[in-house]
Amino acid sequence: MDGYPNIHHLTASQVLAPIQLSKGINPIAEVKVARVARRPAILIRSSPWKAGSVETPWHDEFDLVNGRVTYFGDHRVDHTVPVGETQGNKVLRKAWASHRATTVQERTMAAPLLVFATVTRNKTPKGYVKFCGLAVIEGVEEVEQKDKGRPFPNFRYELALLDLSAENDLLNWSWIEARGDNRLPMAETLEHAPRSWRRWVEGGRAVLPAIRQRPLHLEESDVGPRSVSRSGDEDTLFSTASQSRRQDVSSVEHDNQQPALTAGLLMERLRNLRVHRRDGRISRHKPLALMWAIARNARGETRLAPWPQFRDEVGKLLIEFGRSHSSPTPEYPFWHLRTSGLWDVAGLSAEQASKISASILDRSKPQAGFTHQADRLLRDPFVRSQAIAVLRETYFAEFAQHELMEQLGLAGYENASGIEALAEEQGQQGPAARRVTSAFRIVRDVGLANKIKEMYSDHCQVCGTQLAKRFGTYSEAAHIRGLGQPHNGPDELANLLVLCPNHHVQFDTLAIYIDPDGIVRSTADGSHQGVLHRLPMHLISEAHLRYHRALCGRDVPGQEALVSEPSPGTARRGEEYPLDAGCNE
Repeated sequence: MDGYPNIHHLTASQVLAPIQLSKGINPIAEVKVARVARRPAILIRSSPWKAGSVETPWHDEFDLVNGRVTYFGDHRVDHTVPVGETQGNKVLRKAWASHRATTVQERTMAAPLLVFATVTRNKTPKGYVKFCGLAVIEGVEEVEQKDKGRPFPNFRYELALLDLSAENDLLNWSWIEARGDNRLPMAETLEHAPRSWRRWVEGGRAVLPAIRQRPLHLEESDVGPRSVSRSGDEDTLFSTASQSRRQDVSSVEHDNQQPALTAGLLMERLRNLRVHRRDGRISRHKPLALMWAIARNARGETRLAPWPQFRDEVGKLLIEFGRSHSSPTPEYPFWHLRTSGLWDVAGLSAEQASKISASILDRSKPQAGFTHQADRLLRDPFVRSQAIAVLRETYFAEFAQHELMEQLGLAGYENASGIEALAEEQGQQGPAARRVTSAFRIVRDVGLANKIKEMYSDHCQVCGTQLAKRFGTYSEAAHIRGLGQPHNGPDELANLLVLCPNHHVQFDTLAIYIDPDGIVRSTADGSHQGVLHRLPMHLISEAHLRYHRALCGRDVPGQEALVSEPSPGTARRGEEYPLDAGCNE
């Protein structure tokens, strides 16, 4: 139509009703399969030319370079129903329940999101859409928005775009048709699904860093503002990554005037902060402020923090963890972190900015925090873990890590197991001050631990040691991605290793890691410590191993670190050794 592909023609089906793109959130009707409702897909449409209008007061953000989309729900200031009861929010929150599911069975039923953006053609903003990718919901947050000064609640959805390079950047519509055919079981519909979707169904959130749409590695001449005009021949409706990586959706990304920030560039900038040096010792003002801001990001707080809060909280950190010869001057990192390329300061006039001091900041009360691009990248748990590891190793290696991370509000990142969640404290009692707390203990599958230890007959997968007891033998089951916060790993065989007590402690305290080739290495110097022994029937998740490497600061973002899982009966990157029969507790 008008020389452009027509979506209704491309998606015409004898199974599905005609699809709709008239609203922001367009669900395809559910079908019942074995008494269970299955939704073929949800089509998401963003209209950047309407952003900020009465009809669409929010601003969606499309970071196609890094495979991330921030999308706002359909609640408006004049709605009288609860925020979660508008049609679009209701559909997406139901989808979120399956997208965050911890079992393969639940994720199999999850509805895929197909993301579109309105583009201008022939000077007409309406009626033309560009397909931006296949997505899953990575996070949901209730936020307060304003329409002409009037506040109203809404939901903000963080979407992860999946890599379709294995399908030559094409989406096969027969997959959506298969999902809408109530005669087909889920296992059969998955045969039509993109490879990245099948991997997500198998591995869940842990594999997102591996299957996210690949970031663009820009040459120097490619960065900066780019035009959105192209001939119709270049713009096919279902061609995604190859075009999206060349061109972001215009006017949707707030900071699209800046060079695209990838996870790799983020780590490089963190490692190479411009910091003050005295007698060969570096100031920790900037690294502490960045760690504090990462903690805010991890808690889901706003990107920019007001100066009074920054002054009080970062000031206390500088007193406790700054150099003994350094003055606790929080105004220094508040303003000068802008040189990192990761930091914004808002609310200062040009005159005030020319002579920064604590008194000027006290009077003007500006805000500061990560740039839009850095903030979005750090919302990814994998990227956040990597960033924390880089800062810890580069600037805080000599510190007692537990105390440092606890004071920063990042407890759990200093080890692979994480921490148990504590309930709210209750009162005091007795002659001396007391406090009562209750902990939410993680319920581990003892049978699963016994199963994997029996599989290896209590041999350590790192050193092969089988510890003898008075009766029987002993080993420990170690989770690769810890079950505790903030890691929240799954309790499954793919996330377990069998280790002796020594190597269990070293693995949990991040003293050793497993590289992409299965070599066990020392985190301190990368020295060879052994080869991870694997049995063909033990399919270890490469995504969990990569997450552990990120905690150790030993993974390069954006690299092709993950490959296909080995099929049963195929040994890979390990050594087999004789397993002696032995008793197991």
